[in-house]
Amino acid sequence: MKRLVLPAICAAAMTVASCGNGGQKTEEQKDSLAIGSENKAATEAPANVLTDAEKSQGWQLLFNGQNLDGWRIYKGKQSNTWSAQDGLLHCIGSTTDKSDMRGDLLSDKQFENFELEIDWKIAPQGNSGLLYLVTEEYDAPYMSGPEYQMIDDENFPEKLEDWQKSGANYAMNPPSELAAKPVGEWNHTRIVVNKGHVEHWLNGKKVVDTQMWTPEWQKAKETGKWKDYKGYGVAKKGHICLQDHGSEVWFKNVKIKELQ
Repeated sequence: MKRLVLPAICAAAMTVASCGNGGQKTEEQKDSLAIGSENKAATEAPANVLTDAEKSQGWQLLFNGQNLDGWRIYKGKQSNTWSAQDGLLHCIGSTTDKSDMRGDLLSDKQFENFELEIDWKIAPQGNSGLLYLVTEEYDAPYMSGPEYQMIDDENFPEKLEDWQKSGANYAMNPPSELAAKPVGEWNHTRIVVNKGHVEHWLNGKKVVDTQMWTPEWQKAKETGKWKDYKGYGVAKKGHICLQDHGSEVWFKNVKIKELQ
């Protein structure tokens, strides 16, 4: 995979000038700044690491923070947009190609009933998503797998329907509320799939609660966007898929727990 340089986060330094101290910070100011830095460092949990409690509960990492082991491009397509760098899973996207037929990233493993967590942030006007129960029978992952939508709700250059907004079960269930953080900030997503019962959580709020394969679900499929996609939502087991929709997006802390 091509190594990509992520944008650096720059901190601005402020100079405090006053008569008699030549712009030097007082001891009190120094202590205050030092304590604040220590507290911040102490509260930041390391990324892409499972705690002992999580391991005992059956959680497993899908992204190790170092490379793309455990992942591959859907149906062996060519792609140089994905990389692992600085502990982040990064998709550089494209400035010109915003199609939904690009090189999506697929987990090697398949899952049936599971709880999944992931942290993500997206570039301004960005669009991406996480798909699950994906098979490789079709030209694109969305033709089989339901999608948890990740998008810049506020600044996307086209009008969004409610079922296109962050946290939605794309084209099936709109989020009950808009819970995404401002673009550029990290969001925390939790997805539960258990015998067709699906929950989408965004930043601690449950935004979708639905049941697959019921008469109501079938009607929504047959009268909406998926009416011509016979394989959509059919599989009971499949891959996890991260979408390259031409937008820059970052992921970390990708972990999953299989449910019995």
